[in-house]
Amino acid sequence: MTPRDLTGPGTAESRWLSSSLFAALPRVGPSQRRPPGRAVVLAPHPDDETLGVGGTLAAWAADGVEILVVAVTDGEGSHPDSPTLTPEELAARRHDERRAALAELGCGAASVLRAGLPDSDVGRHRDALREYLLRVVVPGDTVLAPVLGDGHPDHDAVADVAREAATCRGAAVWHYAVWLWHWADPDEPSVPGDGAVAVALPDRARRAKQAAVACFTTQIEPLSDDPRDAAVLPPPVLARLTREVEVLWTSP
Repeated sequence: MTPRDLTGPGTAESRWLSSSLFAALPRVGPSQRRPPGRAVVLAPHPDDETLGVGGTLAAWAADGVEILVVAVTDGEGSHPDSPTLTPEELAARRHDERRAALAELGCGAASVLRAGLPDSDVGRHRDALREYLLRVVVPGDTVLAPVLGDGHPDHDAVADVAREAATCRGAAVWHYAVWLWHWADPDEPSVPGDGAVAVALPDRARRAKQAAVACFTTQIEPLSDDPRDAAVLPPPVLARLTREVEVLWTSP
């Protein structure tokens, strides 16, 4: 996959909302794209399940869908040069933040399986991830993974392996985006439109997602005044990830 620039404020949310791509997306309710069985959410880093599909998960959980989160990495690499937290301390903080976020989503009972792959280096551990997923995924599951070409190397590696493992296990695979909204232009042909739907979040689910996002203080707030501790998810980034709809790619 082509490396993407994930720095700076990224594409303005107003451009996405006014784009022909968004105008063409079929709008559905969460129950109209409800998995028939278990939802297995692959999160390259702690918070990706919340940022990508948190509102949809909240609505599904309230409707009785069983949810399993596969934590591919522990997110220890989000602030690689931090003078404030060691990678081990950051991983522990982010795990606790995810647990609090899942509780806000009404998914407090969801199992979280930690694969323990190295943050920012998942691509070199594809075989290990594939074997891990083959032990977790069963027929009838719906696997939710980053969209192909999301832009972060870990996300792209997870997207590739998810399709392979789901196919081997006879499971469906759906996709969500996190960093695509940052680097891409709505009019670029590289932005996939086929098979995408806009899941309109009920008010309760949207409020739950906003509360869940607020749990990730290591990502949305600076760790300290040192520039190396800057927030990973400043307001312009969060604006694209807390909109009234979540986009799911539910067919090829």
